[in-house]
Amino acid sequence: MKRILILGGGTAGTIVANLLGKRLKAGEAELTLVSANDRHYFQPGWLYVPFERQETRKLRRPMRRLLHQRVVFLPHEAEELDTQESRVRLANGATLHFDFLVIATGSRLATIGDPDSSLRGHHFYTSEAATALHAALTLFEEGRIAIGISELPYKYPPAPLEFTFLLEEFLSRTGRRDGTEMTYFCPQEQALPIENAETLVNPLLEAREIKFEPSFQAKEFTDDGTVIAADGRALDCDLLVMIPPHRGAEFLQGHPIADKHGWVKTDPATLQVSGHPHIWALGDTADLAVPKAGSAAHFQAPVVAAGVLAALRGITPDPKHGVYGGHVFSFMETGYGKATLFDFDYQHSPHPGEPSEINHYLKLAFSKAYWHLVPTGII
Repeated sequence: MKRILILGGGTAGTIVANLLGKRLKAGEAELTLVSANDRHYFQPGWLYVPFERQETRKLRRPMRRLLHQRVVFLPHEAEELDTQESRVRLANGATLHFDFLVIATGSRLATIGDPDSSLRGHHFYTSEAATALHAALTLFEEGRIAIGISELPYKYPPAPLEFTFLLEEFLSRTGRRDGTEMTYFCPQEQALPIENAETLVNPLLEAREIKFEPSFQAKEFTDDGTVIAADGRALDCDLLVMIPPHRGAEFLQGHPIADKHGWVKTDPATLQVSGHPHIWALGDTADLAVPKAGSAAHFQAPVVAAGVLAALRGITPDPKHGVYGGHVFSFMETGYGKATLFDFDYQHSPHPGEPSEINHYLKLAFSKAYWHLVPTGII
């Protein structure tokens, strides 16, 4: 029996596993998903935790409950990939052989001690970090807050700006905005690394009196709370919120199929790994020219599932489902009960409209429906 192995239990890997679980015929293939965590997290929800608008316990579910009954689930971490021998070694010492491999290991955060890490301050990219940031905001009364990005790429590009706009609203509603100076900085020229976003974002920053420091590559942090850029600019702050560096899975860093940061070299249309027709990559781990976002993984998953099934059955993939067109569909909170929408692909640039209440409520509705519709592969 042929063996299909999926590495990663985030949005990308879970959807692919469930799509294959539904479409495989009885006895057609052995389907296994390996994840370092036995729980699945709705990561976009962590954005709201610092403002007491979300509880962390409601943002997780047991992996087994989300998977099709045909999927064998192994809660272990992958440590080594041998593409020549078609095998993966796990942290518990077990070795898994595969005929078809799907890499959906996502991204990880570089931590203090990592030689190329510039992580300092707070962030909201894990449950623990979002909770700690909530505690810091509770203690903050007035002063200088800097929100910044350490480097590109990072997971879900709108998130730092969403946090900035929600924070400005939060400070206003709690009577602390007048005594707070806010600065947003990033290593690129645009506040948001999405085409045409500056026409919306820059006026919002200006209207909310949030100072913007573009092309600010943080290189040094002093004990008194100063962030120093590569060009010598300095930001003094009493509270720093900084998006940490992102990397691919550790076992992929420097692997022949990936670059030094662990991003897997992936065909932008078929999502096959370069030089390996029976290996696919999707989601954050793929080196595609689209944002690392759950919505991208959502649109990529059916393409990978179709490709695996076609390879398994020795047929040509259905052209309707076998090619990824670069589709990304993402909401961005702008504060005060409004949000905007980015909808684009390889051929069409995004043209975000004016923030609206309906987009805000659509985003909230999606977060509620996520568990029932997305990981299961219903939509």
